[in-house]
Amino acid sequence: MDSGLAELDARITGCRACPRLVAWREEVARTKRAAFAEWTYWGRPVPGFGPADASLLIVGLAPAAHGGNRTGRMFTGDRSGDVLYAALHDVGLASRGTAVSADDGLELYGVRITSPVHCAPPANRPTPGERDACRPWMISELELLRPTLRAVVVLGAFGWQAVLPALAGAGWDVPRPRPAFKHGARIMLDGRPRPLDVFGCFHVSQRNTFTGRLTPAMVRDVLRTAAEAAGLPTMPSKR
Repeated sequence: MDSGLAELDARITGCRACPRLVAWREEVARTKRAAFAEWTYWGRPVPGFGPADASLLIVGLAPAAHGGNRTGRMFTGDRSGDVLYAALHDVGLASRGTAVSADDGLELYGVRITSPVHCAPPANRPTPGERDACRPWMISELELLRPTLRAVVVLGAFGWQAVLPALAGAGWDVPRPRPAFKHGARIMLDGRPRPLDVFGCFHVSQRNTFTGRLTPAMVRDVLRTAAEAAGLPTMPSKR
């Protein structure tokens, strides 16, 4: 991994800027869930995951209390990750369709995954202040990815509201008023060294996937279109 991004990830994992989030993530790591009683929880901020030369960035919301907060890797060990990584594998952007632990051998191809809030929040709901406190980390990550980044997929309205100001802070031209979030949204932002395509997708939360609001096919369609914009090869649909 590029030394700049590796250094950023290391700094993120030591952040204690938000007292409510620090208390919650550490309490969850101590008490655990019965099903994971034998695990040693990560219990810290979760850095981004994927290569430093990624051309496609996927932005979520925040780590899950018993997912990323347990495993130490984005979308790893929870139902949302099950949907996302299965879709990435189906499209040809991941080496496998499951994400169990940080040492399970999973690789992403040209894709990096991050979130606007790096700590697990109570009820999966960060406050606006916590989102804003975490924004400098995202701006720094975007600046480091800038040489290769060509497309961004944003999962959900919270991520959309968080990532557009971060993109502006990293030097891309974000229109005002800011475009509204919707599934299937696509906007192009001017910037150097090239314009950036930004795509909206419903979040892969159980609330959306269990109700059918978001189907695996819908996730694959957004990922395939974004990968094409990012110049990444994909696998033809098998479903």
